[in-house]
Amino acid sequence: MNQPLRDDVDFRALVGEVKPLPSGNRADTGKKHSTPSEAQLARREWAEEDHAESNFLSDDFVELIPPFDPMQYSRNGIQQEVLDRLRHGGYSVQAQLHLLRRPLTECRRQLFPFIQEAYAHDLRSVMIIHGRGKEIDSPANVLRSYLAKWLAQFDEVQAYTSAQPSEGGLGATWVMLKKSERAKADNRERQQKRRG
Repeated sequence: MNQPLRDDVDFRALVGEVKPLPSGNRADTGKKHSTPSEAQLARREWAEEDHAESNFLSDDFVELIPPFDPMQYSRNGIQQEVLDRLRHGGYSVQAQLHLLRRPLTECRRQLFPFIQEAYAHDLRSVMIIHGRGKEIDSPANVLRSYLAKWLAQFDEVQAYTSAQPSEGGLGATWVMLKKSERAKADNRERQQKRRG
């Protein structure tokens, strides 16, 4: 008799006959099912609605960015100081989206609501973690290239730039969103209160 077969026979002899536990005789794992928060309910509702039609991000051909080139973009009117501060991590990360090792179609599907929700919640600086490949046609570099194209398609995006090495380097991108109308109104109100 070979060793694995003998071990199996010894184990069966030691354990004996095994029967499954009745369904009412199971251990309580201590997990309590809490009710979802308002934010979770809102996200579920939004996800259940058909937003695929409103996703305008193009999945057409994209010019690939060389893997060691940083990404940078800003709309007209954005001061260089703001872009430099963004690049150097001068703003706090208010939200992050992790797209590492995900299919391109899933990244497109996740990016759209992420930017829309961030803008709706008056977030200004967000980070997208996407990775970076060493070859120009690596999946991570293809995603980087599409991300550069997609972010420029959002009216809400004022600027984006590759992160510093300590924050993910070329595998992460800082995104600056414009102020929502609500945030602008709040800012005007604060300014008027200060002036008296």
